[in-house]
Amino acid sequence: MSVSVVERPSPIASATGAESVPVDGLSARAPRPALVVAVLGFFVVTLDALVVNVALPAIRSDLGGGITGLQWVVDGYTLMFAALLLSAGALSDRIGARQAFGIGLSTFVAASAACGLAPQLGVLVLARLAQGAGAAVMLPASLALIRESYSNARQRARAIAIWSLGAAVASSAGPVVGGFLTLLSWRMIFFINLPVGLVALYLLTKVGRSPSRPAPFDWVGQCSAIVGMGALTYGLIEGGAEGFGAPLVLAALGVAMLAVIAFLVAEARGAHPIVPLELFRSRPVLVSVSVGFTFTIAFYGLVFLLSLYLQDVRGLSPLATGLAFVPMTGLTAFVTLVAPRAAARFGPRVPIALGQLLIVVGLLGVVVALALQAPVLLLAMLTIPVGFGSALAIPTITALLVSNVPAERAGTASGVLNTCRQLGGALAVALFGALVAHRETFVQGMQVSLVGAAVLLLVTTAASLELRGKGSYE
Repeated sequence: MSVSVVERPSPIASATGAESVPVDGLSARAPRPALVVAVLGFFVVTLDALVVNVALPAIRSDLGGGITGLQWVVDGYTLMFAALLLSAGALSDRIGARQAFGIGLSTFVAASAACGLAPQLGVLVLARLAQGAGAAVMLPASLALIRESYSNARQRARAIAIWSLGAAVASSAGPVVGGFLTLLSWRMIFFINLPVGLVALYLLTKVGRSPSRPAPFDWVGQCSAIVGMGALTYGLIEGGAEGFGAPLVLAALGVAMLAVIAFLVAEARGAHPIVPLELFRSRPVLVSVSVGFTFTIAFYGLVFLLSLYLQDVRGLSPLATGLAFVPMTGLTAFVTLVAPRAAARFGPRVPIALGQLLIVVGLLGVVVALALQAPVLLLAMLTIPVGFGSALAIPTITALLVSNVPAERAGTASGVLNTCRQLGGALAVALFGALVAHRETFVQGMQVSLVGAAVLLLVTTAASLELRGKGSYE
């Protein structure tokens, strides 16, 4: 399994002759402990984004709250995740990936315990915000650890595939684990993070200290990003509950627009932007970010709506709901490992475009099945292309992104990619929830949401076909 990637050495290292020399394809940093830590971190981050969906009806039954409250339980995590990922990527570069990962993981573990102990919905949402903050620091740091530890491009591509496998396993097991644990108590879905997190913290002590690169912090960029994302998400969620003509909703959407303008100005004129806009001059980077955004809208939007549909409309138990996701997620681990080989043979555009088209087929299949009130088993089988396509496309866009930025920008670039992915998830839950609330039936709102996601994927599929062949990894 290999990916044709041309190594881009650090300009500083090249100038000083300090570029590390790989031994048997591995850098002198003894990368295996770093890879295990990175995989565990990505595992729990992905698990928490998925496992909570199956438990939403149980949380509502115990703590109260309608569809709006459930949206905030999901988006409290993804919103803070997305908002802080931009600075978290820069933080990973500036204080060192190992140090940043330790801070993020400690925060995540403590917040998970707080989620499990939450006595009311408001406390749970606040704890989910803290969880998202910890996850935001962990994710780009985990990818940066791999980038630091593997100087050989082919070995790094394999390591990224294994790293992606951690998320694939979490995606596969998440709904089932969530359904099983919810039968005991929904609180167990958060307590499950504690042993995994503690093991990762122990293994982190075996990883060498990462180099730091001090630089000023972009306060304007980060604050405007938080305000913009928060206001937009608030406007969409509350618009579904109160109506989009409500004064507070209109004010929130207006604030979001102003914050986005402020963010773009700050990044264009700032001396040390958290999102260097020149990154987007690279077509591979732009395609990677766009595909990551639209994919997450489709995938997490489907998981959110289907979890509620199967329990509230079809009357399934949490465990049966989790099992219904097995066809979609069961093949992801295998396909994640195959994706780098496909990219090496055909170039990145084939797995990226094909993966998105498969997701479109799956989404439209679900739309038709909902209209026909198809059996749950058939509905579950129709989600298989979604899982297959996501596992084919996502590792490829990640490798494409990392291989098209200098080593010292790896944390920042991965932060941008994952910010767009998490923002896509947050907006999907907010917007799809609003569409469900404003349609005559839940099914109608779900169908409109999935068709909209499919259209977005067709747009990014067309963009990904503009990538060059194998040379796109260069």
